[in-house]
Amino acid sequence: MFAEQVLRIIAGLFVGIYVARFLGPEQFGVYSYAAAFVALFGTIARLGLDGIVVRDLVNHPEERNLYLGTAFWLKLVGALLTLGLLAIAVQFTSNDATTNLYIFIIASGLIFQSFDVVDFHFQSRVLSKYVSISRLIQLALSSVLKLYFIVIQADLFWFVMVSLVDQISLALSLVIAYWRQKIGSFFGRFELGTAKAMLKNSWPLILSGIAISLYMRIDQIMIKEMLGEKEVGLYSAAVRLSEAWYFVPGIITASLFPAIVNAKKISQDLYYSRLQRLYTFLMWMAVVVAVPMTFISEWLVTLLYGVAFNEAGQILMIHIWAGVFVSFGVASGSWYTSENLQHYAFYRTLAGVVINILLNLILIQKYGLVGAAISTVIAQSMAALFFDVLTKKTRIVFFMKLKTLCFVNLFQRT
Repeated sequence: MFAEQVLRIIAGLFVGIYVARFLGPEQFGVYSYAAAFVALFGTIARLGLDGIVVRDLVNHPEERNLYLGTAFWLKLVGALLTLGLLAIAVQFTSNDATTNLYIFIIASGLIFQSFDVVDFHFQSRVLSKYVSISRLIQLALSSVLKLYFIVIQADLFWFVMVSLVDQISLALSLVIAYWRQKIGSFFGRFELGTAKAMLKNSWPLILSGIAISLYMRIDQIMIKEMLGEKEVGLYSAAVRLSEAWYFVPGIITASLFPAIVNAKKISQDLYYSRLQRLYTFLMWMAVVVAVPMTFISEWLVTLLYGVAFNEAGQILMIHIWAGVFVSFGVASGSWYTSENLQHYAFYRTLAGVVINILLNLILIQKYGLVGAAISTVIAQSMAALFFDVLTKKTRIVFFMKLKTLCFVNLFQRT
């Protein structure tokens, strides 16, 4: 799974850069905007069922076909409803017919995401290697197609089609992997009572997913409406580089947090001492990334994307500092879970969305793309750092984050 994630990041970054260079800022902006617009609604199609179905499969493996079949049909209905919502939503945009066509081509892939329920089965059986292999097949096919279309100088339409092919190829790979297990089919199973129980448990996750999607994509939507498609391309190019390393804090936190939680069984002091060291390490790692990028951003953007994207250098110079607060957010998110305070994670994400939208309305109008980058950094800081000061239950981690300003915390003995 780790190898798959690393290969996906590397291929996504470098093939993505090659695609961006070929398409140019304006066409790359159209492509990025269409993908971002679909992503805003994609969470609805998933219905927040992932963790819930995996939990049910672990607890009741004998009901595998019932849970998988019910989840499959729910996700299929969710995808069709999402397409309907998209048809309504595009009426409130300034999109031309071609852009809307691209949106619906990409959105059609949501139908094939219904087959992700196979992934739930493999997760429950701790057999995720099959899913990783399926995703690697998808990644290889996607990368080859994109490179081929660059070689033959294909139109943007064909790069958009790759997004749909990605979902179809993954669905086929997952179904074949499941079929090879020879454990029967789940497509004919559906139970209304089970469906209601799943949706009752998943609706908070749907809301949280929508908030996260807005948080991650709203910049690009607002830039397109306020500035234009070329500006979306420039901003997306910078953000692709800025966020390329965001998987690292997640991996580090996932690796170290079990030891942090176990320390709680020994003493509260040891528990919070280890948590403090995690915050400090992640923050300074982000600073080590951000400082050199601040000085080489314009050179790096021009080197990777070409002269047509040189304006993205200024955006990267600012946006890279959001990584400091992203690191805070990843670590404190695990702390929320360990303390059974998950609802605060939703509240802070929602706060970040509202702040980001309000700042975008002001700063994009005044400073353009630089304003959008500034908005992102401020919104991330408010959500991942200053939100915790608002409630007594989370105030302790707010002060722990402040202590990371003192580098010596990284070397404290526990």
